[in-house]
Amino acid sequence: MLIRSNWTLTVDEPTVLPRTYGLELVKYLHQRMGLEMANEIISSVTFSGILGFYSASGNFITFHPNEFYQLSLCGLQKKAAKAISTLELAADLEFLGTKFNLINREDEVTSYEELYTTLVRNEPEASKRFDLQFITPTAFAQGETKLPLPVPALIFRSWLERWNHFAPVYLGGDELIAYLSNAVILKNHKIQTRSFQLQRGFVNGFVGDVTLQVFTRADPLLANVANLLVQYAWFAGTGMKTRLGMGQIIVK
Repeated sequence: MLIRSNWTLTVDEPTVLPRTYGLELVKYLHQRMGLEMANEIISSVTFSGILGFYSASGNFITFHPNEFYQLSLCGLQKKAAKAISTLELAADLEFLGTKFNLINREDEVTSYEELYTTLVRNEPEASKRFDLQFITPTAFAQGETKLPLPVPALIFRSWLERWNHFAPVYLGGDELIAYLSNAVILKNHKIQTRSFQLQRGFVNGFVGDVTLQVFTRADPLLANVANLLVQYAWFAGTGMKTRLGMGQIIVK
């Protein structure tokens, strides 16, 4: 089971939070869902943070009335997905002394089997172009360093590791990444670096638009596997610290 739940939020007055609010909010939501945050090799929950227009000053950000904000939670396996689906929040969300009004909720539910059957097993016409928008800072762990660049091999490896960890259908390992690295190129991008504040320090990531192009000579089956992983990213996020709000992506 896979779920993406999206809440629409508003505030009645200018609302100030520290830039590091995300950890406190995600801890609060995990507590409400009865989920542990530790002891997972790969996080079964992705979290968007509160997305929308805000103003920043120093270590604080301000959310404004007359603006609509979005908050998303995704569950990548049965326990997490069920916890998110049954999460009942009141008419408002209160944490760190602030209050957000919850005015709407939308759930998108599917399964690994459904995605695989629709996008691979049924052998649809292979997609050759993927237009992606990275809406929160995205980076990849490279030993002791963090790489804030849309390298196709790292992007696909991020998605594949999550898929193989949670899905009942194994897609492949290093050999698949090697093939996709040669069959899919970074056609163009319009990105910029943006820092993601942590409790201690920060991570530089990239945000913006990225287009991946599949070579025409690519095997149609493996091109469909690439498309499957792209669509899965809507739930799984990309790169590191997706539980805390990094790596959120929109597939255009």
